[in-house]
Amino acid sequence: MARASPLLLLLLLLLAVVAGAIAASPHFEGFDSDDLLDDDLSDSDSEPFIPVSSPISSPSVSVSSSDPPESPDPLPPPASPLATDFWDEDEFEGIPIPRTEQQQRDPEPDPVPTPPSDETAAPKPTPRNLRSYTMEIVCISFLIAFAINYFTGKRENELIALTWASHFATEDSIFEKNFSLLGAGEGKDAPLLLKEGQSIFKFWASGRRYCKGLLATMDLRSRHDLISRIWELVFVKKDVITFEVMMNDEAMDNVVMAVARRKTAKAMHKEVRDLQRFATVMGSSPAGRKWVAEELAVVTESKEVAADLITDVVLDQVLGEKAFEKFGKGFISLHFSDHYSGSHKKMLVLKFALPDAKNMADMTRLVALVPYYIDVVGRYKLSSQARTKTDAARAKVAQEIYRELQNVRQEALQKKKAEKKKQLEEAETKLSAESVRKKEEKDRARQLKKSMPRVKMMRSH
Repeated sequence: MARASPLLLLLLLLLAVVAGAIAASPHFEGFDSDDLLDDDLSDSDSEPFIPVSSPISSPSVSVSSSDPPESPDPLPPPASPLATDFWDEDEFEGIPIPRTEQQQRDPEPDPVPTPPSDETAAPKPTPRNLRSYTMEIVCISFLIAFAINYFTGKRENELIALTWASHFATEDSIFEKNFSLLGAGEGKDAPLLLKEGQSIFKFWASGRRYCKGLLATMDLRSRHDLISRIWELVFVKKDVITFEVMMNDEAMDNVVMAVARRKTAKAMHKEVRDLQRFATVMGSSPAGRKWVAEELAVVTESKEVAADLITDVVLDQVLGEKAFEKFGKGFISLHFSDHYSGSHKKMLVLKFALPDAKNMADMTRLVALVPYYIDVVGRYKLSSQARTKTDAARAKVAQEIYRELQNVRQEALQKKKAEKKKQLEEAETKLSAESVRKKEEKDRARQLKKSMPRVKMMRSH
């Protein structure tokens, strides 16, 4: 038995090594058992064997090997600089960076997620509040208001014009009784009004004695234009209708007269040419008779004409003191002239303010003045004394007009000569020296010829 003990120990040692390899193989994957066995055999040669009292087949047996510490590796050589070392990773994204052996051997730990900073975090879109759309809201609101006002203002103007025509230009109305032809065309289907704009309407009538025709122009407020409508709230503008009557040449005598409110009458006397030349503002009323209201002023060529044309009927109906307070609110002016500055010389011009569509009947007396004055002026004849005075004034004005025309002609001739002289001077500057010399010789010869005495040649018989 003494000889068998070393063999037994060797057998136990081999069994322990096999058991350790079997026990270690599940924990170290990827290594061959033969390599591990060789390492254990080499370790057994260098160190004494320590017997294990636990069972050999126990899976909890672990073999600890005390390998000698490995010597530290020498310092690695300095790595050569790569082109990627000079690149900014934030600027050049997606470029692979080569890893060294140490980085491959030691895997990097999982990075700890850090909250993004304010600088690197993407800006979140901030919702726009209602105040940021103020300009858009204002523009859209203005366009909507402009469109609504355009249609409403257009209808208001058309309503006023049609209401006036229904009161004074339809059957059994004032103009239907005094004129044979109403409207722009011929026939029953001809329109009464002509629309020349959203605020301008015209009415034509003809077929009456003493006149060639009548043109009524309604100049209404620009209700369709929102800006004009706001402007007219500050500077009040009225709806105005103007009656222009073209009188026959033989039907109207020498008459120049105007009646208007005092401020308007003074402005007309300064601006209207025929009133400026022939008429003056009356300072007092004719003696022995009632006169126009104090608010009105008369601009006339002679007091006789004013007294004859401003009759008692007109004073009682409109222009008198009592009638003007009640019926003269819409009166603006009337102007009669045989030297009217326009296409037609002999004219009657009456201007009235239009009321709204509901109160159109209030201007009935004003409209009635139009046919009334056509008959009055058409039948009116001046006295011999007044005619002599008016003829002298017109002859004097005719001479002044002739002088003005002569002055205009002289100025035109002088201007033409100056332009011709300037053209000749410019042409001379462009001539060559030889041409200038020849021209001077011709001028000199012409002057010598003029200075020589004239001799008459007599024929002897």
